[in-house]
Amino acid sequence: QVQLVESGGGLVQAGGSLRLSCAASGRTVSKYAMGWFRQAPGKERDFVAAISWTGGTTYYADSVKGRFTISRDNAKNSVYLQMNSLKPEDTAVYYCAADLSHTYRSNPPIATTDYYSWGQGTQVTVSS
Repeated sequence: QVQLVESGGGLVQAGGSLRLSCAASGRTVSKYAMGWFRQAPGKERDFVAAISWTGGTTYYADSVKGRFTISRDNAKNSVYLQMNSLKPEDTAVYYCAADLSHTYRSNPPIATTDYYSWGQGTQVTVSS
């Protein structure tokens, strides 16, 4: 299996930016799709962004399109989420996930049930 560790979260004012990192260890994730999800208190875990194994295909939730960018560096076995123009509504715990069920798939999944390996999450708080 793979271990995922998120970092880069913190407190930021509305309109600011943060860059989240997800470091994978124990197994290379270069063959697999990766995703970012978030969960606010009292709410379900929601899809944020996903990226194919090549990095060539990305999907975003409508709420973050144009503001967030997912990327990956397979040489470093890492995935990133650049978050710009942050809003208070973006406040949540952000989780990195790996889809280990398929290799070399062209379209990364966006459902939580399609991912089997999760990090512990990193808190992002956006003040108004």
